[in-house]
Amino acid sequence: MTFEYSSAPESKAIVKLEPLYKLYIGGKFVAPKSGKSFASINPATEEVLAKVGYAEKSDVDKAVVAAQAGLKIWSKMAPSERSKYLYRIARIMQERSREFAVLESMDNGKPIRETRDVDVPLAAAHFFYHAGWADKLDHAGVGVNPKPYGVVGQIIPWNFPLLMLAWKVAPALATGNTVVLKPAETTPLSAMLFAQACEQAELPAGVVNIVTGDGATGAAIVNHPDISKIAFTGSTEVGKLIARSVAGTGKGLTLELGGKGANIVFEDAPLDETVEGIVNGIFFNQGHVCCAGSRLLVQENIQEELLEKLKRRMALIRLGDPLDKNTDIGAINSKEQLNKITELANSGDEEGALRFSTDCAIPSKGFWFPPTIFTGVTQAHRIASEEIFGPVLSVISFRTPQEAIEKANNTPYGLSAGIWTDKGSRILWTAKHLRAGVIWANTFNKFDPASPFGGYKESGWGREGGRHGLSAYLKGAK
Repeated sequence: MTFEYSSAPESKAIVKLEPLYKLYIGGKFVAPKSGKSFASINPATEEVLAKVGYAEKSDVDKAVVAAQAGLKIWSKMAPSERSKYLYRIARIMQERSREFAVLESMDNGKPIRETRDVDVPLAAAHFFYHAGWADKLDHAGVGVNPKPYGVVGQIIPWNFPLLMLAWKVAPALATGNTVVLKPAETTPLSAMLFAQACEQAELPAGVVNIVTGDGATGAAIVNHPDISKIAFTGSTEVGKLIARSVAGTGKGLTLELGGKGANIVFEDAPLDETVEGIVNGIFFNQGHVCCAGSRLLVQENIQEELLEKLKRRMALIRLGDPLDKNTDIGAINSKEQLNKITELANSGDEEGALRFSTDCAIPSKGFWFPPTIFTGVTQAHRIASEEIFGPVLSVISFRTPQEAIEKANNTPYGLSAGIWTDKGSRILWTAKHLRAGVIWANTFNKFDPASPFGGYKESGWGREGGRHGLSAYLKGAK
């Protein structure tokens, strides 16, 4: 029997969109000096949601001055008082969670059930978690009486706009720093709603400053002489540029960059559970995940059975309106990203891999790509080595555990990996030999504010979350 899902759209009425969003500097919304703006669009419909102020160097300068003024108050405030502000922000995010979730889905394209059940709750959890650390830094293993860097520049990506903001802002504030943050050009709106939450929390002026713009705006932050630390999440290419820019300046730097995660399935894995983990590992957030399990390494003797189950499960994935509560896969974030995914997927065809895509209706407007897997993939294929950042899975077989390790580590990245097996000893042996910062066992894409996140090699350096993430915002931390 086939069941059809009726449409269950979330209401847009909870969100009040401004026609023009200004910059948030010194506790106030101010127009950019040039008066320039750019459009933020809904990737599912291509409609313009709002105009957003474009910050140039003079606006960044103004934001840094405001952050310096805020630092004089914030860094000298009793840590227990700082924690109260973080708790207040967390509670406001919870109270306005539906508003944040709907706006994030509209601006980003991801399904409402992901923003509602993952992004917003986790973002609030990061503020709760770091609020608890604010008055306990002497016990965090980062030395006695640790000191903040000062003014911190933060640049976040478009795939998890609100969550990446929380990952950056919460530990920075907990440790006594002030912030100049730039959201991604295609997804600035949840950051502007967060600015409203800061106002509502009566956060002291200048503690959080948000400037919207493009790569030039980000460069002005990176190269500003009065910013003491840079935190960046984004592409490896841009991360390398930033590393070169700050080399020799004495600035602190953390980078969370690209990935090409291996999801390793051994012959004794529970296959039905594993299939769910594979789907979550690559199709969650349309594959717009740096730690996605985009390479599926399957032991040869179970490959046929696993792929049969996986294809059957993929046929049940629902693609469509991100605001429909039944939707599993939403829109690709931008036309530019869709073109990149399409070009790399086409290279898989050209290089001899076999494509399987689900038979799903693609809406006439917006940016969409169906869930796709490639079999017959070798290490030489571009789809096996380059980050696609979309709902595309490359399947690679192996015979022995040692071969699985060699293939998993054969990548310039080292961010994440997954292990599927019934044996605890095999989990520990495999994890010991994998060169990845985050390793999941019999699950995938599980996150917690208390658990550090980060990678090796071209996936960046430094950690975010947990005690380890606090040290990135403290001078002289061990």
